Amino acid sequence: RAMQKMTEIMGKTASDGMARDVIDRSVAHGRAVAEHILAWAATDGGAVVDNMGFPQAYTPGTRPQDWVPTSAIRMQQAPLLPDWGKNRPFAVPDMAAMDAPAHPEYDEAPDSAFYGFVDEVYQTGKSLTDEQKLIARFWSDDAMLTSTPAGHWISIVMQIADRDALPVEVISATLAKLGVAQADAFISCWSTKFKYNLLRPVTYIKRHIDKAWEPLLTTPPFPEYTSGHSCQSGAASEVLTAVFGDDFGFDDATHEDEGLPVRTFASFSAAAEEAAISRMYGGIHYRFANENGLTQGRAIGALAAQLKTEA
Repeated sequence: RAMQKMTEIMGKTASDGMARDVIDRSVAHGRAVAEHILAWAATDGGAVVDNMGFPQAYTPGTRPQDWVPTSAIRMQQAPLLPDWGKNRPFAVPDMAAMDAPAHPEYDEAPDSAFYGFVDEVYQTGKSLTDEQKLIARFWSDDAMLTSTPAGHWISIVMQIADRDALPVEVISATLAKLGVAQADAFISCWSTKFKYNLLRPVTYIKRHIDKAWEPLLTTPPFPEYTSGHSCQSGAASEVLTAVFGDDFGFDDATHEDEGLPVRTFASFSAAAEEAAISRMYGGIHYRFANENGLTQGRAIGALAAQLKTEA
């Protein structure tokens, strides 16, 4: 009823003063377009999500580097959306070309490169500054508790739109490209995650460094490499830089209502880099997952930025 009422109000406002035949043809055309899009979307691989995205049948890996559950929640003994990386993308013609390179070779030796990356997460977590804790929480954007990582970047756009009184055509085109970039970034990232199936820092650290260690943030229930936050932030920053420019400063008050202070950035790239490193501060990603995730996302964002939004 609420949706029907809203549609009636919006329709009346939009059609005020128009001839009846123009209104009827416009409504019919709009519905035809919507039906076409819905039919196309139903075949993209992500139209149906069962059990909140957690498969009821899942075979875990057996290698020492393979992801294992980090939550005691029964549903999360399987990873979230293991097939999401198979979905049809919007702007990327060859998703395999967007894949991140292999992560550093897994190793448990204290003098190995991999151990060094893990130890960086461990040591950082033990000596976090107040600023680092704030950054981790500012970009955490937990699903079902906040607007999500993608929603954070949409919030940034809408804050800029309000500040600069952007025309509606600029806002709509920007949001369209941003949404496409973020959707494709998550598809690519999830493909990489389940290709490598890498364990989380908390698993490695508890096994080989410190059984009592806990990360600042709750570890998400899916493989580590690459970082989803980093990947979609790289994609978003590439699109927004193409729209607004390299040195476009802005304030981000996305979480002001939750008590977190406004943060100021000199560029979208700077914001994306902070979003990426925030995941290491939170104790849930290795540095290489953040850096390679940024690169992965930027390549996708560059493609989305080239999309035409006008005839």
